[in-house]
Amino acid sequence: MLKSLAALYDRLTLERRWITGALLLALAAGAVWFAQDFRLDASADSLILENDEDLRYYREIAKRYGAQESVVVAYTPQGDLFSDEVLARIKALRDELEALEPVSAVTSLLDVPLLDSPRMTLSEVQDGTRTLLDPQTDRALARQEFANSPLYKNLLTDPAGETTGMLVLLKTDEQARELLTRREDLREKAYSETLSAPEQAELERVSAAYREISGAQQDRQQQTIAQIREVIRRHEDKASIVLGGLPMIASDMIDFVRADIRLFSVLVGGFLILLLALAFRQLRWVALPVSICVAVSVVMLGQLGLMHWPVTVVSSNFTSLTLIITLSLVVHLVVRYRELQGEKPQASSAELVRETIRSKLAPSIFTAATTMVSFGSLIIADIRPVIDFGQMMVWSVVWAFVLTFVMFPWLLAGSKPKDGGAGNSDVSARITQGFALSIRKAGGPVLALYAVLIVVAVAGIARLGVENRFIDYFKDSTEIYQGMVLIDKKLGGTTPLEVILDAPPSFFEQDEDEVDEFAADFADDFADDFADEYASDNTGITASSYWYNSFALQDAKQIHAYLESLPETGKVLSMATTMELITLLNHGDAPDDFTLSIMHGRLPPTIKEQLFDPYMSEDGNQLRFSIRVIDSDQNLRRDALLKKIRKDLIEQFDLKPEQIHLAGALVLYNNVLQSLFESQILTLSAVFGAIVLMLWFLFRSPRLALIGVLPTVFAASMILGLMGWLNIPLDIMTITIAAITIGIGVDNTIHYTHRFQDEIHTGVERWQAMINTHGSVGRAIYLTSVIVTLGFSILALSNFVPIVLFGLFTGLAMLLALIANLTLLPLLLVKLGPKA
Repeated sequence: MLKSLAALYDRLTLERRWITGALLLALAAGAVWFAQDFRLDASADSLILENDEDLRYYREIAKRYGAQESVVVAYTPQGDLFSDEVLARIKALRDELEALEPVSAVTSLLDVPLLDSPRMTLSEVQDGTRTLLDPQTDRALARQEFANSPLYKNLLTDPAGETTGMLVLLKTDEQARELLTRREDLREKAYSETLSAPEQAELERVSAAYREISGAQQDRQQQTIAQIREVIRRHEDKASIVLGGLPMIASDMIDFVRADIRLFSVLVGGFLILLLALAFRQLRWVALPVSICVAVSVVMLGQLGLMHWPVTVVSSNFTSLTLIITLSLVVHLVVRYRELQGEKPQASSAELVRETIRSKLAPSIFTAATTMVSFGSLIIADIRPVIDFGQMMVWSVVWAFVLTFVMFPWLLAGSKPKDGGAGNSDVSARITQGFALSIRKAGGPVLALYAVLIVVAVAGIARLGVENRFIDYFKDSTEIYQGMVLIDKKLGGTTPLEVILDAPPSFFEQDEDEVDEFAADFADDFADDFADEYASDNTGITASSYWYNSFALQDAKQIHAYLESLPETGKVLSMATTMELITLLNHGDAPDDFTLSIMHGRLPPTIKEQLFDPYMSEDGNQLRFSIRVIDSDQNLRRDALLKKIRKDLIEQFDLKPEQIHLAGALVLYNNVLQSLFESQILTLSAVFGAIVLMLWFLFRSPRLALIGVLPTVFAASMILGLMGWLNIPLDIMTITIAAITIGIGVDNTIHYTHRFQDEIHTGVERWQAMINTHGSVGRAIYLTSVIVTLGFSILALSNFVPIVLFGLFTGLAMLLALIANLTLLPLLLVKLGPKA
């Protein structure tokens, strides 16, 4: 069977090359066709946990309280914010933004009702409210109201009255929302039970429809952000204007991903060409690897389009990784081919290719397999972009291996061997031989040094954490960073957090008849001039609800004050805010239950929509506290903050645990961060175990299997330890470094150990086998590691800081793995490895 496959392989790649050429052409054509469906994704859904209960709850709350996507325009004018000239410019900007087709509404300081400029009474409010530009408004009092209002301060203006914020609400795609809701319902059912055949078909249909509509929605959102920026640009001559908000961040991150893919592809590709030219100094050894790398990249783009895998910020470096992995495979073949060419100058190209493939096929299969295991282990994570990244890279390795071992012989078979086989006088040979001689002289001290470094690394790993600020993901030159800082400082914070308080379960256990009777009695006690008009529509909500009464609202006020006192929180809005304003309308007196019931039913709809609907359920049995967290706070620790809030609400306010729900972007992102530790442990355990088993199978020796993983385990440990000592937290990108380091780094270990065994089998003593291996495979290891290290370093040019850190630390890990493979590995093989 194996002989038949080998014969077929020879015929297709060396003899009947036209068949292989036709197949490659068809593959390329198919890839180009499907690449049309290649897309990018930077939506909030791309940075969440799979099957997150908090996500489902958050979506329910958002639907209940009418959450709508929006961006914030922070406007700092040249001149007095409340002057006629500046207000006219703000009005012009607002009108232009509101005129945009994707915008549903714009809320600015010109549009909100003013209750204290001068002060209004409840009866006056029922007749209508005034706004800033109304003739009856006192501009000086309005300035004070915006600075002091519990609703408007740090929301529409900063306390100093220098900056104002406009909330630009974007239209909601109801079809997309309905498809998303149905998809999540079906997925949730699938997690708990088996879907029927029609339900499974519906899930696939709905998922495809949502994928298509969300892609179009993302494109429209980018166009919307571009339109908003175009409007802003027309007003920047008279003010400093910064755009903020999640849709803007998502739009810019897509631009970052697109720019990174282009930049990395061009720079890494050009860099690899330069290194190949310097290393081999022959056009054929530049053109051949580049051709294979381009072919693999094109096929992968088609694969992503075919599988509908979106590229996110996490996977934006897949092109550079694909090039690096492919080139690593090709360079080992090129070095071996040139080595054989030097040994057998009279051999034909076909003979050299056959011998190269024969000697490198087994180690290459296992290097590809171990790399696939390392990337495949990322699928264990619950984070969708990390899962997709792992799947993408597994396929990249598959295509890199297949196309390398098809195109390498196919491209060389028709050519004639040229002079210039591998020599022993180039720089790589001198460097690798230098390593060999050094460790032979100082093997003991080298091993002692590695032992010390491992202890230091383990101590650093113990310091690792996952707490990091989202703002630190972006360079301070980006508008995302600048917008978050300005909004944090002047407009109450950027990251939303919601505290939802339900009525205790015991409240719902009361006899409904008793509640209805009490509510009716309460309505009968209304004053005659209100009862007939009011009781028929709202029969005593203060009596039938848990939270909407003067007693419970006092508790809400205290909870609001507690949340506002936390150093990490900025603007807090709740029913306590509403009560402050109602007290103002009630001549400064706190409203009793009678007044609360009347106001709940008789306030104008516009006021009710602003003061009641966002903070209390219709039945009054649930409260919502809307909080903005200061993401730029140096002391922000998300997980600790959430745990403290929950603990304090239970202990200080005597709430039951089941009453308390925390929701919002802060909770969802914290869930991602906290899962990183667990997924890191699972990932490394899976990679380590799988690679040990594979090496055991390859080398037929458990001792060699354990020796084989030590160099890359050392490199990964050193990188994680260094991150710990430098207080650099794990994030969605750096979480992958250790697994990738082990997966890619062990490739060189396999090639080195395989060649070392071959040398031993020829009867050479161990030290000489080590020197010979350094002079042959060691040179390929050196070249590939240098290329990989420098290739990763190019990622430092990204605008997304996690990718910068990923590139720098992974490049350093590859360098450490190179050193360990040329020092620690040979020492262990000499002292503990096979005998002749």
